[in-house]
Amino acid sequence: MIGSRRRSRNNTNVWPGYVDALSALLMLVIFMLLVYVVSQLYLSQTLSDRNTELARLNQRLNEISQLLGLEQSKTEALEQQVLTVQSNLSDSLSRNEDLQERLDASRNQLMQQTADAEARAERLANMNRELDEKDELSASQQNMIMRLSNQIASLQSQLRQIASALKLQKELTAEKEGELENVSKRLNTLLAERVNELEQYQSEFFSRLRNILAANENIRVVGDRFLLPSELLFASGSASLGAEGKRELDKLAGVLLDVVKTIPGDLDWILRIDGHTDLIPINTPQFPSNWELSTARAVAVVRYLANQGVPENRMVAAGFGEFFPVAEGTTPEALQKNRRIEIKLTDR
Repeated sequence: MIGSRRRSRNNTNVWPGYVDALSALLMLVIFMLLVYVVSQLYLSQTLSDRNTELARLNQRLNEISQLLGLEQSKTEALEQQVLTVQSNLSDSLSRNEDLQERLDASRNQLMQQTADAEARAERLANMNRELDEKDELSASQQNMIMRLSNQIASLQSQLRQIASALKLQKELTAEKEGELENVSKRLNTLLAERVNELEQYQSEFFSRLRNILAANENIRVVGDRFLLPSELLFASGSASLGAEGKRELDKLAGVLLDVVKTIPGDLDWILRIDGHTDLIPINTPQFPSNWELSTARAVAVVRYLANQGVPENRMVAAGFGEFFPVAEGTTPEALQKNRRIEIKLTDR
């Protein structure tokens, strides 16, 4: 009897424990479902904000491209005007030279004719004096004197006309030269303003990028260029970006995109990516020489930055092979310095 009562008591006490366990499990499942729903809502909102920002950036890039096209059209029109003025000036100078030669020839001829006429007049004067003395001047001699006088007057009139035409041509030439000088000054002023404006954004980009990349002791700064060692970006003999190199390029892309937002659309800037190798030659099916390796590495950097949102029409890739070293010698340190990627913000 006692054993039966104990078994009945034990069976009765087990069920509340099961109920508590099931209740706790049910609450845990409900909590996990709530966490999942909240995280999905937050993720959806984040993706929506990101898509909105990307659309706004794309619209801004389109506006910048349109403004750049307008400025390029203005610059081309101005250059065409300069070429037209230069062509007109050249034609004017050529005509001026021809006119000057004709004037010189006419002047020499006129001087010769004038000298001949004066000699004849002098001879006639002598003859006239002789005839006056004799008081026997004939009609034919009077006609000859009249003809010579008319010839002298005609030659003097021609000389005045030629001098007037030369003066007018000189005035036209001076006017064309003044127009050309004004156009050249305007063009030089416009170019100087664009260069100064670009230098301001170059300074901002250079300063911010230097602060961000200062933690990496392998990245060097030479003048207005950033030098990234190839080992930081690529494996030996390869043009495929590594994980560490992508992280550094992400920093570069972030700074560049921030600066691009403030650069006016009519400012013709460009990001130069130059690939360099050491003097040790390479000869593989993929890279027959250092030219191909350095160029492929520069192109890989450009493609990665383009995938991060940097405008493709604002970047240029160039490969220099081993022909522009920054360190002389064949020591491991010199070879390591020469294997590099150079990055520079400049004008096109």
